Amino acid sequence: MSKEKVETEFTKTSSKGQIVIPSSIRKKLNIGEGSLLAVTTQDDLVVLKKVSSKISSSDMKTLKLIEEAWKDIDKGNYKARTKDGFFKELNGW
Repeated sequence: MSKEKVETEFTKTSSKGQIVIPSSIRKKLNIGEGSLLAVTTQDDLVVLKKVSSKISSSDMKTLKLIEEAWKDIDKGNYKARTKDGFFKELNGW
């Protein structure tokens, strides 16, 4: 389980729909020009994940778990969480 501090930053979209990933996050994840990011969305949530040019089996499992989680949410199978509770659980992943 990760004990890493969760930091939230805000960004805006450009007129072309582009976003800037804050430099502290780019440095933390070693994201540079040409880095590959997987993007998924559900309703008003957008998730970015840094991936290698070859998607690993671990990444595929994660994507499958996300897909299953969305299905559960759509069925109403979820728990309401406080912001702190959400980030605590997220860090456990």
